[in-house]
Amino acid sequence: MVALAHGSSQLLHCPPPPGRLRPPLRRAVVRCRIAEPSGEPAPMGQKTKYKDGFFEKVFMTLFARKMEKFAASPAGARGGGDGGVERPQGWLEHDYESFVDASKRVMQGRSRAQQQEVVREVLMSMLPPGAPAQFRKLFPPTKWAAEFNAALTVPFFHWLVGPSEVVEVEVNGVKQNSGVHIKKCRYLENSGCVGMCVNMCKIPTQDFFTNEFGLPLTMIPNFEDMSCEMVYGQAPPPFEEDPVSKQPCFADICSMSNPSASICPKLQA
Repeated sequence: MVALAHGSSQLLHCPPPPGRLRPPLRRAVVRCRIAEPSGEPAPMGQKTKYKDGFFEKVFMTLFARKMEKFAASPAGARGGGDGGVERPQGWLEHDYESFVDASKRVMQGRSRAQQQEVVREVLMSMLPPGAPAQFRKLFPPTKWAAEFNAALTVPFFHWLVGPSEVVEVEVNGVKQNSGVHIKKCRYLENSGCVGMCVNMCKIPTQDFFTNEFGLPLTMIPNFEDMSCEMVYGQAPPPFEEDPVSKQPCFADICSMSNPSASICPKLQA
């Protein structure tokens, strides 16, 4: 999920020469349009309220419409009427819930690998021809490229994941500002599904940046507080060696959960 808007934004911003770019501030924060009185995400167990504007709804519509092409038919019409036949939503009628709902329906009847392949196809369909090759030329896997992409992630993905900030990380023994700390992932918070987080966001995004764009990326979700760390420049581990492969369901909040399973069924092949 994260790769889509990010990949598109890269084509709109031609980077300055490496020697002229200042590294991003370690604790630079761009706030999302959060409707909470504190301006911060709600505590664990509570859903954060957002106030989405025109920009956010445009991206939600783009994502949702692309996902709908692969999604199973909804059980009933949104809003009812017309004998249960769903009325196609117009531009800017999509909201975050409809985007998450489309993601859930993409998962239905598909294996873990098939879900991830759908996300890859959606990502590729949103990019102009030759985009991955252009990205590789503009952003070879260097410290500067990793830091630049981390800096772009914060403002371009607040609509998708909520507020985040650039942080210092260590990659191959080198400290650099190529980490992004997502305070409480909006996608995970709204879906409440471990499988969606891993199969529809983490793994496809890692693979897309690492294999298509040539810039390694590792995403480390924290299922205790729904935060997440993105580390540009760090190669992701094989799925079988990743701790997320053993993660159980959110039994109390996921509508697709299996409380008796020790591992989320959606993480199994």
